[in-house]
Amino acid sequence: MVGHTQDQLKHTKLSTPVSSLSSLSRIRTVTHHEYFEPYPTVKGWLKSQMNNPKQRIKNYFLSYLPFINWIYRYNLTWFWGDLIAGLTVGAIVIPQSMAYSGLAKLAPQFGLYSSFVGVMIYWIFATSKDISIGPVAVMSALTGNVIEAVHKEYPGYELHTIASALSLIAGCIVFSLGMFRLGFLVDFIPLPALAAFMTGSALNIAMGQIPTLMGNNKYLDTRAPTYLVFYNFWKQISHCNLNAALGLTSLFLLYLIRFICLRASKRFPTKEKLFFFISTLRAVFIILLYLLISWLINRSDPKKPRTTLLGTVPRGFQNMGLPYIDRPLLSAFLSYLPSTVIVLLIEHVAIAKSFGRINNYVIDPNQELIAIGVTNIFGPFFGAYPATGSFSRTAIKSKAGVRTPMAGVVSGALIILGIYALSAMFYWISQASLAAVIIHAVGDLIAGPETLKRFWQVSPIEFFIFWIGVIVTIFSTIEIGIYVTIISSGILLLFRIAKARGQFVGRVQIKQVKLSVDNHIHLATRNIYVPLDHSDGSNPTIIPVSSGNGIFIYRLNESFLYPNANHYIELMIEEIFRETKPGKTNLYDSLGEQPWNLKTSRHPERDQQKDDQRPYLHALILDFSGVPHLDITGLQSLVDVRRQLDRYADKKVNWHFVGLSHPWLKRALISAGFGSSEQGHTVFSVVNVYGNIDDSENSADVALVPIFDINRPLFHADLDEAYEAAVATNATNHGEEFICGLCMKTFKLQRLLNRHLKNHSQLKRYLCTFCGKGFNDTFDLKRHTRTHTGVRPFKCDQCEKAFTQRCSLESHQRKVHGLNHIYGYKIRRNKLYVCEDCGHTSTDPAKHYEHIKNFHPYSPLIHRYYDKRQFKFDSNSLLSNKSISDRSILSDEDNHIQ
Repeated sequence: MVGHTQDQLKHTKLSTPVSSLSSLSRIRTVTHHEYFEPYPTVKGWLKSQMNNPKQRIKNYFLSYLPFINWIYRYNLTWFWGDLIAGLTVGAIVIPQSMAYSGLAKLAPQFGLYSSFVGVMIYWIFATSKDISIGPVAVMSALTGNVIEAVHKEYPGYELHTIASALSLIAGCIVFSLGMFRLGFLVDFIPLPALAAFMTGSALNIAMGQIPTLMGNNKYLDTRAPTYLVFYNFWKQISHCNLNAALGLTSLFLLYLIRFICLRASKRFPTKEKLFFFISTLRAVFIILLYLLISWLINRSDPKKPRTTLLGTVPRGFQNMGLPYIDRPLLSAFLSYLPSTVIVLLIEHVAIAKSFGRINNYVIDPNQELIAIGVTNIFGPFFGAYPATGSFSRTAIKSKAGVRTPMAGVVSGALIILGIYALSAMFYWISQASLAAVIIHAVGDLIAGPETLKRFWQVSPIEFFIFWIGVIVTIFSTIEIGIYVTIISSGILLLFRIAKARGQFVGRVQIKQVKLSVDNHIHLATRNIYVPLDHSDGSNPTIIPVSSGNGIFIYRLNESFLYPNANHYIELMIEEIFRETKPGKTNLYDSLGEQPWNLKTSRHPERDQQKDDQRPYLHALILDFSGVPHLDITGLQSLVDVRRQLDRYADKKVNWHFVGLSHPWLKRALISAGFGSSEQGHTVFSVVNVYGNIDDSENSADVALVPIFDINRPLFHADLDEAYEAAVATNATNHGEEFICGLCMKTFKLQRLLNRHLKNHSQLKRYLCTFCGKGFNDTFDLKRHTRTHTGVRPFKCDQCEKAFTQRCSLESHQRKVHGLNHIYGYKIRRNKLYVCEDCGHTSTDPAKHYEHIKNFHPYSPLIHRYYDKRQFKFDSNSLLSNKSISDRSILSDEDNHIQ
């Protein structure tokens, strides 16, 4: 609610005069309370952070072990869900990890080691039940690039030693980021950059596996840029062999099984779960099928196989021990650490957040970084290489019905079984079928047409960034592609902040149509503020109420910071100077005081147009609803512009602020002198703590509480309040007329304008006790009340008609009977004293009192007759009457409005 007062609000109480109704009418009690907002201090902030330090420290360390919050509630239902999901993922991760280890230039067992450590450690630190940590295609390919580059420079290091050292250092970095609560850094990598990185990497990996699929991988370098691998593959196509038959058929079967299962699950919904598990385990079926085929083809001469086999996989953990690292090795892969850390972060956290939203839980990015870090720190002790969350296995785990992170332990047990019991069987696995599994897996990482269409519809610029990242990855390396996409997205972000455009908005009164259940249409009127240039797509035929009265509303859409402060200010100043005229003809007293770069003539007063209809600048309203932060540079820019506009307007321009969302934002503005006004409060917002202030059927008490600090009259709750305050504060005399800035109506006297401004207020201080309608003064309330009581004291002496007010009677006599009443200046007409209960009238206040005392002894008006300043009795006999001293006194609760 909005109320008006011309005085400083401090130590002021809103009051409602006692209605001149009978004692049967209910009296409301309206009170107003002051509110002074406690502004923040550094000491107060530090004190709030140190509140209950023991409990905070305890919670801090317990947050590193989130399994404590759910392990004591573990039950049999959860166990069965985890058992099914764990066995499913374990069956998939065994062939996948051996395939991905080939991408990392490592033997198959190292993929198994990485899978085991990932699933066995993650559940302790996990905040996601769906994530499955282990070898992934992109990280494996990147690890392979690092191993190849380092081994080429330092051939004395074993390949798995390089991989373990890389995992250890990258894990320490990620763990440190989690400990310092820097998980929010992942949010700076947007979806198009992530999609470009995943798509480019998938194309790079798939193209690198096609030669292995076709059997001619020995004749070309699969680590070359993607376009060169593609070119050289077709150049060496003649060297394809029997591996092509195994690889192409296995790839075909993988897609065929998935297609059949998808169609069958739609046709037979009751068996959807069965088809899901068949589709999920298709890679396992294909590996086992082609293992049998490979064994049949090569069993006669295993030393000279006709197809490429996986080879010997050692039984057990053959590479356990302390990871080796020294300065030359560290310096050799130091340049690859940023890309390695980025891949570990973005793939895992992005997947965890996505499945958290799907399954209705929230992850802690910082804790997930700790989990990745711990996994990659301890993994090298078992011979593992860098591992992170896998999208495909996470999706399968979620669909399989996992209940808790404990499912990873089941997967780990199955991997142990494979390492110790199935290592001999792994020898016959076809490399071509493993390549088909990799190509099939990374195919899901490529952004589809629907994704690209959505990118184009939402942001064409980011659409081009996506393609830049993909093209760079194809023509260079995965690492360079990562850097290019992230840097391009960062540049776009900074550009958008620096070039943030503010908007000048104007007021539009709209009617909101509400259709009730019985199809009755209800219209609710309210104000909205739309850009004057209709840049938001609003109807251009609508003309908002703009700055015709010298009041500007400027809406900021970004934080007001040093990159964009100057841009905001330039647009604002340009529009204000164009739409207003200076406070005086020449802003500078002499030609020598003019700035050298000001484009004026030597005699600017001659160029001044005498018929300039532009208004003077009165006030500026800044909508800070979209500004969460204000830095020192931004604040100094506001101070400088305030000084410039004061000189331009030749007076002090009031700055009104709306939507200040944070106490520290108010503190910054107050420190620069904003928020205070010499006029004090003219418009302020209050709330009735007992409910709706206009609801006359509720409690008789109305307690009006200010929303914001009453010491800061230029900080407002909404734009309506700010606009009305600017109009009330800056109403000025132009041509002997006072202008209402809300409706542009003119008045000859300031007091008439002040009374008129109350009509625009939503707060009505005087309420009708019959219908609850509110009014701004007692005269309007009394006139309205007579329509309920039927009291019409002004009777026409020419006919029998009666009226509620004298002006209506005079108008009737002039129009109907031709009688004109001419009164001189300040000639007071005879006053009538009217009983509002029965309509009795008298010109003598003493007789009027006698009537009230005798016929209405409980009327609140009886107390007025003890104020001699209001009522001039002919004698003091009435005052000495015993009946008066023995009168019945109504309680304060029934007679006074506090």
